[in-house]
Amino acid sequence: MWIVGVEGVRGSERALATLYNSAVAAWALAAAWEIGALEELHRERRLDVRAFAIRENLDESSTVGLFRALAVAGIVRREGTVVTPRERFEEAYRTKSFFHWLTRGSAELFREIPSVLPRANRTGDFYRRDPAAIAYACREIDEVTYAPTFRKALREIDFTPRRVADLGCGSGARLRQILELYPSATGIGIDVADPALEVARAELEAAELGHRAGFVHGDVLRLSPAPEYDSVDLLTCFMMGHDFWQDRGREGAIATLRGLREAFPGARRLLIGDATRTTFADDELPVFTLGFELGHDLMGTYLPSIAEWESVIPESGWELVGMHRIEMTVGEVILVLG
Repeated sequence: MWIVGVEGVRGSERALATLYNSAVAAWALAAAWEIGALEELHRERRLDVRAFAIRENLDESSTVGLFRALAVAGIVRREGTVVTPRERFEEAYRTKSFFHWLTRGSAELFREIPSVLPRANRTGDFYRRDPAAIAYACREIDEVTYAPTFRKALREIDFTPRRVADLGCGSGARLRQILELYPSATGIGIDVADPALEVARAELEAAELGHRAGFVHGDVLRLSPAPEYDSVDLLTCFMMGHDFWQDRGREGAIATLRGLREAFPGARRLLIGDATRTTFADDELPVFTLGFELGHDLMGTYLPSIAEWESVIPESGWELVGMHRIEMTVGEVILVLG
């Protein structure tokens, strides 16, 4: 027989309370960003939550409760209904899109884990996510992780793109970046999700670039040659390269890359920016890694290593002409193919 001391019980209970409260705070952080409150707090360094709720026609009690969750997580300090940033706020603000990806974009996937695990259920469209919310989060995830290195990779291209196609364009942020950088270029955004295309189309119109961009509903993994693709000289594909491996592993990746070469015969460069399999120890995982890798395991999506990418390129009809390692949270890398 053994007896657990009171301090040990309290320590265990406190740890579980922290786990539970952190889960609630993750949802609160994503919501605070989406309603604009987090942005205002970041800009003004002080937020009267009740006044914000009244101004934005939000439920006052719920909005105050939202920030109580952030206070419990050590992100803000509360004095009545007024909140100010604490030491964790800047990192929470920098990584807010990761929380949005998890709680808004992937909520249904994680909610249905018990239903997704049985092998008998893992056929057809066995999981759901919110493509518009994923696109919303990924626009900022891209800015935090890939965008600085992407701009560097673009500067190293030895030609001026005239027509670009962004594969899996999501919210259209990358297509916008390229068209702003190259004022004489036109572009095509291709995505399988209609809600994402609607967001992208609206974004480009708002930026007064709509006349230079067109959008195509299409599956990047199964694109066929088309007249509008013939003049494309630059291809970009970010945050979906791992999907190339989904159906048939290595052979599927080779087939997809060959298919892109056939669909875009004039492409001089293909930039693939994506996550790769990480080797972090369990107690060293940065924010996003666990959710991203578990989420893709649940979806049955294989995450290749950089070495595996390098192994398929010689058989793909492309040549590896450059590589930019980022490896911030999920083994990010930009492969430059020609």
